[in-house]
Amino acid sequence: MHEDVERCTRAVQAKDARFDGWFFVGVVTTGIYCRPSCPVVAPKPKNMRFYPSAAAAQQAGFRACKRCRPDASPGSPEWNHRADVVARAMRLIADGVVDREGVPGLAARLGYSTRQIERQLNAELGAGPLALARAQRAQTARLLIETTALPMGDVAFAAGFASIRAFNDTVREVFALTPTQLRERATRGRTALTSGALSLRLPFRAPLCPDNLFGHLAATAVPGVEEWRDGAYRRTLRLPNGHGVVALRPFPDHVACTLTLTDLRDLTIAISRCRRMLDLDADPVAVDDLLRADDVLAPLVDKAPGRRVPHTVDPAEFAIRAVIGQQVSTAAARTHAARLVTAHGEPITDPDGGGLTHLFPAPEALAEPDPSALAFPRARRSTLTALITALATGDIDLDAGTDWDEARARLAAVPGIGPWTVETIAMRALGDPDAFVPTDLGIRVAAADLGLPATPAALIRRAARWRPWRAYAVQYLWATGDHAINRIPA
Repeated sequence: MHEDVERCTRAVQAKDARFDGWFFVGVVTTGIYCRPSCPVVAPKPKNMRFYPSAAAAQQAGFRACKRCRPDASPGSPEWNHRADVVARAMRLIADGVVDREGVPGLAARLGYSTRQIERQLNAELGAGPLALARAQRAQTARLLIETTALPMGDVAFAAGFASIRAFNDTVREVFALTPTQLRERATRGRTALTSGALSLRLPFRAPLCPDNLFGHLAATAVPGVEEWRDGAYRRTLRLPNGHGVVALRPFPDHVACTLTLTDLRDLTIAISRCRRMLDLDADPVAVDDLLRADDVLAPLVDKAPGRRVPHTVDPAEFAIRAVIGQQVSTAAARTHAARLVTAHGEPITDPDGGGLTHLFPAPEALAEPDPSALAFPRARRSTLTALITALATGDIDLDAGTDWDEARARLAAVPGIGPWTVETIAMRALGDPDAFVPTDLGIRVAAADLGLPATPAALIRRAARWRPWRAYAVQYLWATGDHAINRIPA
């Protein structure tokens, strides 16, 4: 995208917010880089330079614009729908792997040498993994500086910096202000939080239809782990350094996010996982334009454009819940999952006095589940036990950087896991935008009502025109039914 100078120039001149996150524009006369939709007067084309990432713009010597805050723009949708090594690396960097394990840890997860990872990221993004992680740390630092009254030393280490000096140098270089100046500028006329929850806005590309997104999360919520309360979806989060509770509330131009964390070092990771769960980095215009080309789907898209695919904050948790939910109702699946949570989940205290009581148990805590707690057939118990064992031992890896095809193959090798479960996990846990569930009951009912082919094989052939966005087509087909997953609770 950033190499198409004419297209990028037109986007900047039109202040087109659809391209925020796709590329960044540096202005040579000011030394500032912006998002395409920056509200200031557009610079002359000869003074524009285009970069594929904020890190690349920073490495080229540009500072972040104070008006449009380009570091806080939605992420590139490229990393959601691509399955190559660069996309997998970007998903892992967003999940904090470089900060926790370094570049060697990132390379090991991807099965490449550090040199190969450096070369591929530099070639496509203009910056290596350390620079990309540094840009992410700078954004986290800005959030903590502007929204809390934490001492700057605590902010530095919570954001992932190894020293106060590195923190100060990075903030000055990226924002052209010292940390103290940045806080004074942001908190002028208001008081920063001294403790408790962090409140921030999660941006997205318009349009966004929240009905099926929040409706699905609320309708399938596991008691004790998730709830819908006061117009917000709330859930517990298991994070690398501790745990947290998040409340997410949809608004027309953003999603309000309130986070309470036991360790602020998890802030970046928590935000990344919440964005991923809500599919906020998707490009709805590209998705809807392709699906609208189908005469059957066009009326559904026009009725409620911008549907997202509800993902998860914990792929292993979702895989376990998917097996529990095989061939049972939504209510029954919630009941079975709640029993596991009560028996094996880690208790927590809800900071707002709500109904959140546990973290969903990690696979290691479920390695030997009590058969009496699993009130379904022996074959299903065997399938669940085999899946839990494979997740606990690492034989099945569902993390942000996993290879989607390999994960599918390993899931399908577990006795009792069929195509519906594999594709459901691929769609919602792995985030594959082309996952498709032709045998799903809701899809079959919708297909019959819309005059689409009835058999799975014929429907797969018909759905070829929806690629690579078949998971989004599933959301539009599901929305034709009268089910709680399609409605935000009153």
